[in-house]
Amino acid sequence: MANVQDIFKRFYAEYEKQYNPCPIQKRAAYDIANCRTSVMGGHADECEHCGYINVSYNSCRNRNCPLCQSIPKEKWIDARKSELLDAPYYHVVFTLSNELKMLIYQNQELLFCLMYKAVSQTLLELAGSKEYLDAQIGFTSVLHTWGQGLVFHPHIHTIVLAGGLTKENHWKCSSKKFFLPVKVLGKVFRGKFLYHLKKYYEEKQLNFHGMLKELENPELFQSLMNTCYSKSWYTYSKRPFSGPMAVIEYLGRYTHRVAISNHRIVSMDENTVTIKVKDYKNKSTEKLLTLSGVEFIRRFLMHVLPKGFVKLRHFGLLGNRNKKTKLALCRKLTQSKVYKPVFKNLATVEIIKLLTGKDITKCPACLFGKMQLSFGWNKMCQASP
Repeated sequence: MANVQDIFKRFYAEYEKQYNPCPIQKRAAYDIANCRTSVMGGHADECEHCGYINVSYNSCRNRNCPLCQSIPKEKWIDARKSELLDAPYYHVVFTLSNELKMLIYQNQELLFCLMYKAVSQTLLELAGSKEYLDAQIGFTSVLHTWGQGLVFHPHIHTIVLAGGLTKENHWKCSSKKFFLPVKVLGKVFRGKFLYHLKKYYEEKQLNFHGMLKELENPELFQSLMNTCYSKSWYTYSKRPFSGPMAVIEYLGRYTHRVAISNHRIVSMDENTVTIKVKDYKNKSTEKLLTLSGVEFIRRFLMHVLPKGFVKLRHFGLLGNRNKKTKLALCRKLTQSKVYKPVFKNLATVEIIKLLTGKDITKCPACLFGKMQLSFGWNKMCQASP
């Protein structure tokens, strides 16, 4: 069965003839195509008992590569266990008006950061108001930029602690229902985002290219703003989790996800790629979508984030400056258990053993001896981005 790496190996050269990818996209394409091949370097392990030699190639470790996310994801989730409280958590999703998607794509770092800013201001302001919880909450946000068909669809998933710390340092839990109405969330989020967007425009921080060049005209930009204000921004909340560990398991679905995983790729031929997609307008029924190989790569690379961009961010009680103080106090007030990470300071082979029960240091030939590093080599000195 074909995978993302196979697709890049077959179609990337043709894609590059038709398009002009930026350096970070070129790097992602190079890494994905060469992950776990001799190009990335590797090492040879020899059994200390029978002399069997096994050669392994290095992973690319690119965050856009489907082959390289499992261990980082598990380590990140494990590290978050110490931050859990025995309290309700909700999953809230924030989306924007479709009219803004191309503007965001042309100003990614600035406007992605604005999305986080608008989400955090919305949640902290509403939760802190006397009309709702009147307390400081904590939440983790992660940016996703894709829809099922790999189209550009920026939105933010947020795991929200449905309770908080009052100004008197008391713990206050929300009711069984989510304490912030989704319609209010959407309206305030829209207002926050568009307010700052207008300021960026006035400060000439926005870039306009191609068809968006006309938005340099203030009247046309204001017309865009009016259209966005007139629409309801889709925001929704899912039911609470069954417990703190369920929060961790759920987080794992979103934290290190890439635009498309290998299991959704159905087939590939000389010209096309067929993938599975969910039709959310038709009760999430599954259907097939066929794209040209070049179009698949174009859509995939649209979701490569700017270099160094932090897509997992913590706010409120979960912010770095509050973890050792306010979050620790909330743990005492809620009498929450202390969930200790188990992967801390462990080597990758030890983590794999804990996750799978498989000892990859045991010789696969004699099943007795231990594999020891014999020699290794670095990434090949060939042309790369």
